[in-house]
Amino acid sequence: MLRHEFQPGRLIAGLFLALAGLVYAGDAGGLWDTPWFVIIPMVMGGLGIAGATATVAHSRRAARGPRAGRGSLAGSPDDPGAH
Repeated sequence: MLRHEFQPGRLIAGLFLALAGLVYAGDAGGLWDTPWFVIIPMVMGGLGIAGATATVAHSRRAARGPRAGRGSLAGSPDDPGAH
């Protein structure tokens, strides 16, 4: 399996969207009563925080410079053309 870059912005966006789903599931299950307008700031705030996190992560990655060995996978065990 090929490795991928860790993207904290996507992680945070997924957590906030899962939280919104959990709030709606609790409302549908009768555990609590959630007004319809609660989800909008939760999702928009989560997406804003995720965007800021992604921007910071991207700027830190760009400041570090290119990593060695990222350009070619030739000769690696995951390379389909190596067999």
